[in-house]
Amino acid sequence: MEVVTAKSAGFCFGVKRAVDTVYEEVEKGGPIFTYGPVIHNETVIGDLEAKGVRIIHSPKDLEGITEGTVILRSHGVSRKEEEEIRATGLKVVDTTCPFVKRIHRTVAEESAKGRQIVIIGAADHPEVEGIRGWSETPAVVIGTPEEAEAFECEEGKEICIVSQTTFNATKFEKLVAILKQKSYTIICVNTICNATHERQTEAQEIASRADIMIVIGGRTSSNSAKLYEICRERCPKTYFIQTWEDLDAELDGNEKLIGITAGASTPKRIIEEVQSKCLKKLLNKC
Repeated sequence: MEVVTAKSAGFCFGVKRAVDTVYEEVEKGGPIFTYGPVIHNETVIGDLEAKGVRIIHSPKDLEGITEGTVILRSHGVSRKEEEEIRATGLKVVDTTCPFVKRIHRTVAEESAKGRQIVIIGAADHPEVEGIRGWSETPAVVIGTPEEAEAFECEEGKEICIVSQTTFNATKFEKLVAILKQKSYTIICVNTICNATHERQTEAQEIASRADIMIVIGGRTSSNSAKLYEICRERCPKTYFIQTWEDLDAELDGNEKLIGITAGASTPKRIIEEVQSKCLKKLLNKC
């Protein structure tokens, strides 16, 4: 019997950078605001709120506030939102993931050249909402084969395709393949970050061998949900949990391998707790 935890599980570079920055600003004192949840993990957000950090959802929420620090979330914000926040005169700390910033620049440049921007991702995800806000013209979001099939573009107009950084890599390729069948002139920039690709590949490999697979992540975490989807395809007994208390899997002692992975917004201590308690349960069954 063994418990295998993915080496890539947990905070990615961008998330760790954002979370560390918020805690550093808390130590400096003064009112701290994050524009949207800095990451999608309720445990981390709850701890930050307990330290006095407030979440705002619109630049209007800052009206009447004359001091404090506004932290732009790791998912990024639209150009308009950033300009309005900076116009308040409050201190602004930008923790947008550098890989997301790269997409903002690409979208701004390519749309300025007259190309139609197509974003492969979830339309209601904050990262995608922010990316859309950097396009000079209305961008199109595609997240399913049906949406890709239905897509139409003005004749003669070139298309620039980018992706949400945490999108399922296999699905991205399938959607791009559908769009390429339409004979448009396409520039495709695969902006799925390396950490996401590595995490998905490793989860897939472990799940293909596991008797039970556990995916740890926040309920609103897009990349964690995609990990669950990938693992479930290869291991029917896949569980999606936020903390150890959420796990309702019954171990009968016949499990040869329990696999564990976690989304980019899952703290290390939660991963270690799940790992240690799984091991303890297995030992008790021996």
